[in-house]
Amino acid sequence: MKIGVMGTGNIAQYLLDSINNGRQADGKITAVFGRNRKVGEGLAEEYGIGFFTDLGAFLREPLDIIVEAATLDVAVDNVKAVLESKKDIIIGSIGAFKDAAFLEEVRQAARANGCLVHLPSGAIGGLDLLKSANSMQGLKEVSITTRKSPASLGLEGITEETVLFDGPSGEAIGKFPKNVNVALVLSIAGIGTEKTRVRVIADPDADRNTHQIRASGDFGKMELTIENTPMPANPKTSYLAALSILSVLQGKGDPVVIG
Repeated sequence: MKIGVMGTGNIAQYLLDSINNGRQADGKITAVFGRNRKVGEGLAEEYGIGFFTDLGAFLREPLDIIVEAATLDVAVDNVKAVLESKKDIIIGSIGAFKDAAFLEEVRQAARANGCLVHLPSGAIGGLDLLKSANSMQGLKEVSITTRKSPASLGLEGITEETVLFDGPSGEAIGKFPKNVNVALVLSIAGIGTEKTRVRVIADPDADRNTHQIRASGDFGKMELTIENTPMPANPKTSYLAALSILSVLQGKGDPVVIG
């Protein structure tokens, strides 16, 4: 399996090290697309791969799957072009789908081109349960409270616990596009962006990113708390978010699917 990566940041570099050096997936990253020429050319030299700043040239490479590990804007601008090139894609910037109409456009493009769009679980769990609970529209309430250090949120000036947001997930992702992707994937798996409630708390005492998920419905109740270790090189990124992408790649082609 030949893998292409969009992005040259922390997650992209983690995947390169894990896959090309550690062989943690049945394949190899052979091409990277990005805007940062200096970093990209350094990665190309270090890992012996192709680096591209032109999307068309990148997509003409013989790639089996693309990993978007860049930004929300990169995902929005390029996901349909990837699908039209007949390539599957894993999208790390779930916030690209805060617009339900855009999600439907991508779904139609994937169907028309016979491709798959993978939305990894990111820094949370419980998505299979929510999908099962809502299979007969029996899911009634879903909420998530995210607690992070001010540094993780890019708000180093906050010195005491502060509730930054309390409202629907669609609005939350607009205000915190780099920090609450988990709320959107939770909404997509469950009852939508308007009904899924989100609280974002900046806590100077937090040494981990914590997500507390609550759900209720015909199935009963669920409470799930995840305490994520940030990636050492970038406290704004959860280590589990990178692992969730790696997990999707490891599962490609597996004849046994769990969940």
